[in-house]
Amino acid sequence: MSPQKLAKTPQSRRNLWFERVMALLAVANLGLALFDLTYIPLRDFYLREFRSITRIYDPIKGIEPHRETQQYLETVEKLKAQLQQTEGLQSPEVATLLEELRQQSVEMIETNPFAEANKTGTLEKIKNRMRQRVGNVSAKQSFSTFWSLPYLSQAGVEKEITFYNQEIQPLMARNYFRPVGETGNFVDYFWKIDLWFIIPFGIEFLLRTYYIHRRHHSLTWLEAMMWRWYDIFLLLPFWRWLRVISVFMRLHQAQLLNLESIRVQINRGFAANFAEELAEVIVIRVINQLQGSIRGGELTRWLSGREARPYVDINNVNEVEAIATLLMKVTVNQVLPKIQPDLEAILQHNIEKILSQSPLYRGLQQVPGVGTIPTQITEKLVKEISLAAYNTLTASLEDDPVGAELSKQLIEHFTEALGSEVQRQQTAQKIQSLLFDMLEEMKLNYVQRLSDQDLEQVLEETRAIRQIVKQ
Repeated sequence: MSPQKLAKTPQSRRNLWFERVMALLAVANLGLALFDLTYIPLRDFYLREFRSITRIYDPIKGIEPHRETQQYLETVEKLKAQLQQTEGLQSPEVATLLEELRQQSVEMIETNPFAEANKTGTLEKIKNRMRQRVGNVSAKQSFSTFWSLPYLSQAGVEKEITFYNQEIQPLMARNYFRPVGETGNFVDYFWKIDLWFIIPFGIEFLLRTYYIHRRHHSLTWLEAMMWRWYDIFLLLPFWRWLRVISVFMRLHQAQLLNLESIRVQINRGFAANFAEELAEVIVIRVINQLQGSIRGGELTRWLSGREARPYVDINNVNEVEAIATLLMKVTVNQVLPKIQPDLEAILQHNIEKILSQSPLYRGLQQVPGVGTIPTQITEKLVKEISLAAYNTLTASLEDDPVGAELSKQLIEHFTEALGSEVQRQQTAQKIQSLLFDMLEEMKLNYVQRLSDQDLEQVLEETRAIRQIVKQ
């Protein structure tokens, strides 16, 4: 029954609304999980465009201001405040703060506090910008020059402080410290948020498992859990990106997203690959078994009528003799009448060739008025012989019991003679070698075609046949 039909009853409508609520809850959980997974790589963007987000979410990821870079930023802020109070550079407090900044700059370059947050590239940007600003190759000397009274007096303190605010301070603010927990991983408190989703999903999963177990008594609890295996991803505190599978499945079941075409395409691809591999395995296995039988000499024993193991006969008929009799009947009744002129021509040619070697026959051909008689006699003789032979074969197969018995005896003797000859060592080895090589060539040439064949077309034909049967 389709979901649309189920939705007509009040009970099914309530179930559908419940499915939709849980599906939307799963979407919200997936959105938070993806945001959490991408927060660290995108933190610089949030810090630049949405600083309020970083103030809220930094504590969840255990992010704290780095002591060294934070101290550097605070020292610069003190310098800015002191410059406003003294309205100039000429004060002992300003000189002291500039000395501290020069020392902190050297320590920052030597210790690289950006490495813990994997932001060494940010420090390189800061050093490059300071080199370009001051015009010095050394980063340490550039910082020392920048935070000096002569340079600030000459370049203009307000102008240089503006440069720092726009080009250096935002890069310094990107650095952070993230402590490592006892597990050896960075501190992360996202589980406190995720737990509010895992609990309802876990309760729902247990209730669904209990319901499936009661409805299908033959299923164990583990089998009932695997009935909705995709919901397990909503309960895992790791690999949270796999929850996208649960979300899409729930959206499809809640009729908020139609994934039928995707499901059909996945099944078709799986069936095509499985059918391709299965066909190859079956064909190769059959050919290998035939090759093994040939190597074991079963072919020669079968032709000779001596099997190594009891032969199962399902109809009490010797199929070889039956096939030979059928082929003989087809040959006599259908084939010979069509090729009789050709047979007569060959027979006449051979008779004339034999007679031409006789001096009497050649002499008669030289006698006037008699020369054509030998040819006429030959033609009549050929026709009589071919007609008699054909009638004899036909009668032996139809009305003549003796002829039929002789034909049967001929076939039996032919089979025995063939089997006897096949048993000869040289002949048997030659036949086995040729058949083995032929089967090996079949594997190399035709099994590959099974892989190259468009199994999608085969599946399409199968679906078309099913549609016709349903109609």
